[in-house]
Amino acid sequence: MNSATLEPQAETTPLNRSSLQTEVPVVLSPAGLPMVADVRFTDFNISDSLKNRLASAGFVSPTPVQAKAIPPALEGADILATASTGTGKTLSFLIPMIERMDANSVPSTKGKRGPIRALILLPTRELAMQVLEAYGKLVPNAKNDAVLVCGGLSENNQLDQLDRGPRLVVATPGRLEDFLRRRSININSVEMLVLDEVDRMLDMGFLPAIRRIVGALPKTRQTMCYSATLDANIREIVRDYVNKPVRVEIGTTSKPSDRVELRVYTVMQDQKLGLLDQMLREEEGTFLVFSRTKHGADRISKKLEKLGHDADVIHGDRSQSQRTAALKGFANGKHRVLVATDVAARGIDVNDIAHVVNYDLPNASDDFVHRIGRTGRAGKKGVATTFVMPQEKSDARKLERELKIKFEWREADKNLEKELRNQPVDTANKGQDLLMMETRSWKGNEPVSAMTPNPSPYRSAGSPSGFRNRGNGGGGFSGGRNSGGGGRPGSNGRSSSRPGSSRSGPARRGQ
Repeated sequence: MNSATLEPQAETTPLNRSSLQTEVPVVLSPAGLPMVADVRFTDFNISDSLKNRLASAGFVSPTPVQAKAIPPALEGADILATASTGTGKTLSFLIPMIERMDANSVPSTKGKRGPIRALILLPTRELAMQVLEAYGKLVPNAKNDAVLVCGGLSENNQLDQLDRGPRLVVATPGRLEDFLRRRSININSVEMLVLDEVDRMLDMGFLPAIRRIVGALPKTRQTMCYSATLDANIREIVRDYVNKPVRVEIGTTSKPSDRVELRVYTVMQDQKLGLLDQMLREEEGTFLVFSRTKHGADRISKKLEKLGHDADVIHGDRSQSQRTAALKGFANGKHRVLVATDVAARGIDVNDIAHVVNYDLPNASDDFVHRIGRTGRAGKKGVATTFVMPQEKSDARKLERELKIKFEWREADKNLEKELRNQPVDTANKGQDLLMMETRSWKGNEPVSAMTPNPSPYRSAGSPSGFRNRGNGGGGFSGGRNSGGGGRPGSNGRSSSRPGSSRSGPARRGQ
């Protein structure tokens, strides 16, 4: 979420609800963020105090999703919104939420406690922390007034903060459900519910937890649902939670942004690192690199550092402090490269990422869209590069057909240095065994290379080509916390690795 400002504009006309169903004229602010022309936050029916706080935080003109969602939300209507990433969704639900809470309560303090008035559910703790940070910019004494409830952080600290009587709880479903089961939290007085990144929460297997949480809320609440995509499955689920919602749709959300240049390099597995090194030396800007597995992400990061690049890594097995430090270092420019698994595809809200690199093909077309959505944000342009081995060309062509996109196909330099994949990388300090590294069976009678990942995310074990698909959920070694236990090889805790597969899988409480 950006705090871009515009030059003084001519007299404006306040928004009204009937205007929400028409297209709003959009301009770019000096910072490149799409803004609604001739509309300011001061035009909304909100208190002077909130208007002043918005101005002090640098928020002057709304983005299209804010302009369309805020007015009906202020009137108490349920919202069902789809919008691509980087469009300012957070502020579109925080403003009506803060306005309503300020109208019927005061921020909690150590000496004055009250019931929980609002609940925001998100799929990952990184997103939850970002929402809490945005709330803190607009609400005095936010430290006592809002509580983060999620896995990976001290449970006792969260329970102590809940005892202070916050008005707002920002949570991931797993930890909140656990607190509800133990009767450590009371949400009987919640007046406003926000379900953000609904499609991602379903992807991560949180539907049962969400159903139990929503079942414990008052039925008279106001509900706002936000999702990057809204297919038939999601529509069927969210209709149980919203009542005659105002439909807000900004742009096309089921495909990559038009501002992103889509490149594909055909490259051999052992030359991927050399190609990435070449790109880092020839291209400018920051790089977000996606690996299919946690072990692969660690290996890529370490080898990039050996090649002289500033890199860090983020995935589900890293502690919260490590993940926070990695994101902070990437956002402030300390690290030029961040290597991540799909746990970060939605959890990263960093502006000005110049390049997204799919070092490994994603498990599904939705994952591809979410990864690519990390660049080309807030009106900026970006480049998304996907590494495709010769045997994966049909999978990449399938992505083109499903998403109705066109890749710019390129051939990697055949003379790129080949990576030695049969040697360990700095494993002594971590006590890792080579058997914990990624493995892959090559065609024919060629030997198995101990550190070579699966060539294709769409081929399952026993496929005619002889490749074995290994994710974190099975296939030769026990998965980590995200394995989900008993997952099929290559599933990475998900029910299927094919594009367009149904959403299911175990809830990841550690996110």
